[in-house]
Amino acid sequence: MKNKTSFPPQEGEARPSRCPDNSAFKQQKLPAWKPQLTIATVLSSFFLTGAFCLLVGVCLILSANSVREIQIDYSDKCSDCSKLRENSSNWNKECHCSINFTLKEDILGDVFMYYGLQNFYQNHRRYVISRSDAQLLGRNVNVQKSYCAPFTAYRNGTPMAPCGAIANSMFNDTIDLFYNPNSSVIQVPLLKTGNSWWTDKNVKFRNPKSYNLSSAFAGTARPPYWQKPVYLLDEEDERNTGYVNDDFIIWMRVSAFATFRNLYRRVSRVRQFADGLPAGNYTFHISYNFPVSKFKGRKHVILSTVVWSGGSNPFLGIAYVSCGTAATLTGFVITAIHLKLRKKKTYFQKQ
Repeated sequence: MKNKTSFPPQEGEARPSRCPDNSAFKQQKLPAWKPQLTIATVLSSFFLTGAFCLLVGVCLILSANSVREIQIDYSDKCSDCSKLRENSSNWNKECHCSINFTLKEDILGDVFMYYGLQNFYQNHRRYVISRSDAQLLGRNVNVQKSYCAPFTAYRNGTPMAPCGAIANSMFNDTIDLFYNPNSSVIQVPLLKTGNSWWTDKNVKFRNPKSYNLSSAFAGTARPPYWQKPVYLLDEEDERNTGYVNDDFIIWMRVSAFATFRNLYRRVSRVRQFADGLPAGNYTFHISYNFPVSKFKGRKHVILSTVVWSGGSNPFLGIAYVSCGTAATLTGFVITAIHLKLRKKKTYFQKQ
């Protein structure tokens, strides 16, 4: 490409103008709102914002503290099962443990059961993308071209359904709750459906279309750490098995932190549990399947209620209180500076 040589304009030639067009936009003459901030408007804004944030924060903290919650760590209490699960060759051996606890007061209202994991990092970049959304929509896809590796297929070429590290590491402990009034044993009815987000259940997850779900997954195999294929996740309810299983859907929504809890069950408010959980002795019966000792993790089971602001997490309330305190202190600092400058101005005017 040849270089172009520019020559200065000859005498009598018009020099090109470099000025912008004479328009309101380019001349910056568009109408604009230019607020004239006074000390009264500035201080009132800071104090009103601070008062609002403090009020909302206190309400949120009081609401979070009103949540009734009981949390039980069963990592050590089921130590025998934990040692059994350290050896992956024992995956087909069942192991059960029981944990007794007492509720001193009634837990009224809706009661939710969660399982909690500690030191389990779901936010690793390779782990987060290790899934096939097209497969989870029930489409016939080649998982070898997805991000599921190394959990895509077995050595004989049989693809995994579902594929990926997230699905393979699905939490699979079974937790049942029993009420023990007067030396009798009553199993607390728990709801295992209706716990996932509506958009996940009805939009993001679909089973393959077929007259029979087992035939829809023909030619595939379960992930290595699973004990049964995906179409047998819930043998009692056909609407809650396969990719649309609530436990599976909730697990596939990964957590941003290493310590988290996922909704597992809801107490069905029938019979003597119509008002919630009555005070008394209870027992958790746990089928221990999910190993945590290799990554130094912990497992919890949580019974909790909810309020209008959510669960027992006070973070949002503390954040509001912090912002309100900062805004109020800033208002006082500005007031002090204004008074000091006003005194100096008055002094110099007198001089």
